[in-house]
Amino acid sequence: MSLIPFDERDGFIWYDGRLIPWREAQLHVLSHGLHYASCVFEGERVYNGTVFRLDDHNERLRNSAKILGFEIPASMDDLAQATQQVITSNNIVDGYVRPIAWRGAEQMGVSAQATKIHLAIAAWDWPAYFSPEARAKGIRMKWAPWARPAPHTAPTQAKAAGLYMICTMSKHDAEAAGCDDALMLDWRGQLAEGTGANIFLVFNGELHTPTPDCFLNGLTRQTVIDLAKKRGIRVVERAIMPDELAKADEVFLTGSAAEVTPVGEVIGERGHYRFTPSTICRLMWEDYDRIVGKKVATAA
Repeated sequence: MSLIPFDERDGFIWYDGRLIPWREAQLHVLSHGLHYASCVFEGERVYNGTVFRLDDHNERLRNSAKILGFEIPASMDDLAQATQQVITSNNIVDGYVRPIAWRGAEQMGVSAQATKIHLAIAAWDWPAYFSPEARAKGIRMKWAPWARPAPHTAPTQAKAAGLYMICTMSKHDAEAAGCDDALMLDWRGQLAEGTGANIFLVFNGELHTPTPDCFLNGLTRQTVIDLAKKRGIRVVERAIMPDELAKADEVFLTGSAAEVTPVGEVIGERGHYRFTPSTICRLMWEDYDRIVGKKVATAA
């Protein structure tokens, strides 16, 4: 499938306080955020013209910036209004929003106290992260060659650009093996997450999910936990070892981009496991679609 490069698209991007033509949204090659990853961002889903959990996303964006030592140059109201302007100006009904903030080019070096903080918000049509066919039968995952870092070695509770380098490398490794995504462990060897989504396992009708102590407690993850509890499904957050996949009845991912996506197979040196999406996957998929206002689709 041919994709239009993101720098060759038309539309509008909110950039440092105003809407500008899409192709004019540029930064200097010596921006600190490009060289030293002093950059935070969010990934938000638009359903029927409205961002799901917009305030929560914006609050996390502001918190991520504080963890990296700077402030987002916009209030919560400013962020909400700018996001709506972007959605409206680009005629987005069902799509994706990317707010991003980074240090500018005023200072080049590890220290960057004098840099200006820039903020941009873009939006585009994006109906699905994984193909409908892969999502329906369960995606294929490969064990990642990289692990999520320990919280004392990286700002793991920030949605920071630098933390995604190992995700890109791991996803490329998985795609080279014919898979859709990579399954990452943490530095202790415990299950962590996919490259951009949290993971849930079903054991005897219960939902088990890794404790998010070195990766993000995703907003979709939180939503699914609430939905499961409303159905009376027990949810257990705990350390999960890789070999426990052998006993799992179902496995699925959650994320703003991935939404609720069943896993059909995990391959690689740490073991080969297969799963069939069933009752719990279907319920969570349907409940999530319902709460965000989508036409309810089934997982099988």
